[in-house]
Amino acid sequence: MYTLTENELYLSKQIVDALYKVHSTLGPGLLEKVYEVCFCHELTKKRISFRRQIFLPVYYDGIYFEEGIRCDVYVEETILCEL
Repeated sequence: MYTLTENELYLSKQIVDALYKVHSTLGPGLLEKVYEVCFCHELTKKRISFRRQIFLPVYYDGIYFEEGIRCDVYVEETILCEL
């Protein structure tokens, strides 16, 4: 069983808080990119680093495959956020 580190727990709470603020302010029905840019704005206000729309390789059977995943927001090089 994996236990979250203090940093992961802190980041998780900050992410949920930012996502809740965006969704409660904007409501449903908008394009994903609108929520993404607003979410990233909230992270910036919290001084949390992130990268948007990045490709991450998949590591499988001892090999890195570049045909991995495209991640919406990668927070603090730790948490993947798919909006």
